[in-house]
Amino acid sequence: MSRKEQVIRKAAELFREHGYSATSMRDLANALGIEAASLYSHIKSKEEILQHLCFGMAALFRQSINEVEDADISFSHKLRLGIRGHIKVMAKDLTASAVFMNEHRHLSQPHLRDFLLLRINYINRFKKIIDGGIMSGEFRKMDTKLAVMTLFSSLNWMPHWYDPSGIINPSELGDQLADMLIDGLRSK
Repeated sequence: MSRKEQVIRKAAELFREHGYSATSMRDLANALGIEAASLYSHIKSKEEILQHLCFGMAALFRQSINEVEDADISFSHKLRLGIRGHIKVMAKDLTASAVFMNEHRHLSQPHLRDFLLLRINYINRFKKIIDGGIMSGEFRKMDTKLAVMTLFSSLNWMPHWYDPSGIINPSELGDQLADMLIDGLRSK
């Protein structure tokens, strides 16, 4: 791991534990055991770290749904694979996932706007899958905004409760969540 990656990793841990606003560059330097001035040879600012974490995670989420949405499979299978992909991305780095979910609001403009647009686009891609399932008769008629917001409300709490050393691995977790969420959408 490069020194810059070490700085970003440690910052993510501190952002998750204390919050972005409550973490100073001095806190980060102390946690790394270096002088605060030394940090700036690796990064420009605390905001640069937050941007790296948020936009890096957003790219991983987009990549996971790219692999699913154009596949020639049923909408419920697309949704299952989308859920599994989302869980897999989050489980790969729970610390960065927590920062992505909770601390993005501290991005400055225009970065916050750009981030929110990426996030809305990602959510809308799941909404499109649900809409397709409704139009095909695979899913029952419902408010798709409510369905997609329920889906993400369920998935995005994962960094707060998931224990990677526990008895369930990310693939099994994704399947269990998909079973629960997709069963609620199916037409009778």
